[in-house]
Amino acid sequence: MVQVIGYNIRKNKSGEEFIALDLMGSLEIVQSQNTGNMYATVRKCSIPSTFDAEIAKMMIGSKIEGEIVRVPCDPYDYTVKRTGEAISLAYTYSYQPAGSKELIGHGAFEIEEPKAQEKPADGVKAASQRKRNEIAKTK
Repeated sequence: MVQVIGYNIRKNKSGEEFIALDLMGSLEIVQSQNTGNMYATVRKCSIPSTFDAEIAKMMIGSKIEGEIVRVPCDPYDYTVKRTGEAISLAYTYSYQPAGSKELIGHGAFEIEEPKAQEKPADGVKAASQRKRNEIAKTK
């Protein structure tokens, strides 16, 4: 189960605007590959929608059957905001509907800086946005 935590106005390759919903998965405990320490985290991604901003705002808090899954990608550098540690990652996240093998939100669309955004429940990180932007440009 995933939850809608916010939305952004984006542009596709043709320059047309669309609304992308920000999704958040459930809590997981993972182990750092660098330090070996355990920590709590959630997976986040965004998916395109046909909604206008008014409807997208009403969708915040909605739960959707499915999960956010890890998807391999070309390596990129990421700085952990909390620690300042620079790490290299070779994955991103996409939404996978329950009972499906299809990935959503892993398409080839260009991501610009959001023009309007409903504040997400826990603050979607700008680095995740840059990561998705880099991946979208390689498609």
